Amino acid sequence: MKLEKLFAMQKALDAYIQENHQSTNTFNERGLALLVELAELANETRCFKFWSTKGASAKDVILEEYVDSIHFLLSLGIEQGYDSLENWPTSNHSKTDLTQLFVETGRSIYVFLDELTFENYKSIWQHYGALANTLGFTEEQIIQAYIDKNEENYARQQNGY
Repeated sequence: MKLEKLFAMQKALDAYIQENHQSTNTFNERGLALLVELAELANETRCFKFWSTKGASAKDVILEEYVDSIHFLLSLGIEQGYDSLENWPTSNHSKTDLTQLFVETGRSIYVFLDELTFENYKSIWQHYGALANTLGFTEEQIIQAYIDKNEENYARQQNGY
């Protein structure tokens, strides 16, 4: 998947938010936001809720939570100068255990937040690619959902979200 368009859109949104909120040094907040969004995504899949018989949320709800994470992942990369990442790194994960994949994805985020290397950043993308594959999302679905959510985020900013 080509990431250039998504990075450009995220840069514009980040600049718009910065202009309207005068926030500085928000890297840790964005990192925590990524972790929260990952948890919200896991919650919608309900993959870990062994005590419940209720199924996962609708696929469109899960996809929206997924792209919420992508916004923060892009933003973190931009802030570190890693927006030269042109393509979504290929995932080498073959696990189908969604719960384990969420744990590993969270771990990759923590590793990156602790050591801000390009390789650690790419690792998060690989994990998100594995999540997309396991959840059955196509490249087209992800891009369109990102575009839709990006537009919603602008509207939220204009309405005092």
